[in-house]
Amino acid sequence: MTVHQIMDILPHRYPFLMIDRVSELDEEHIVAHKNVSFNEPQFNGHFPGDPVMPGVLMVEAMAQAGGLLAHHCGAFNPGKQNLFFMTVDKVKFRKPVRPGDTLDIDVKPLRKGGKIWKLRGEATVRGETVVEGEFMATMVDRENAE
Repeated sequence: MTVHQIMDILPHRYPFLMIDRVSELDEEHIVAHKNVSFNEPQFNGHFPGDPVMPGVLMVEAMAQAGGLLAHHCGAFNPGKQNLFFMTVDKVKFRKPVRPGDTLDIDVKPLRKGGKIWKLRGEATVRGETVVEGEFMATMVDRENAE
């Protein structure tokens, strides 16, 4: 899946779109990728002279991958719904992510069905885990849906 296909599903745009491409997608998991670039605005202040990707953005990348998975499974209709975090649990940050790295994100559903999903995500850089955790998301109907 290309970034243009991703943008047809997710409402996020630069600088908050955290998925550049998807290499694997089926009903049981997604593998998505984020190319971390020095040109991203967070590196102006996080941290000058020693840029590190903020952990919350790595978690956001896992959440966006989860949204793509929910859409693929038919649970999320971006034309009629918003997808929101409900909880973030058991998140562990293992190693820093720096400009030039590619964040490889693997998300699997722990519980799916209906409007509430529980997912587990793990992101790696060069095969080493950098962040992992569980999160719940809900699909909320929009008032002014198409």
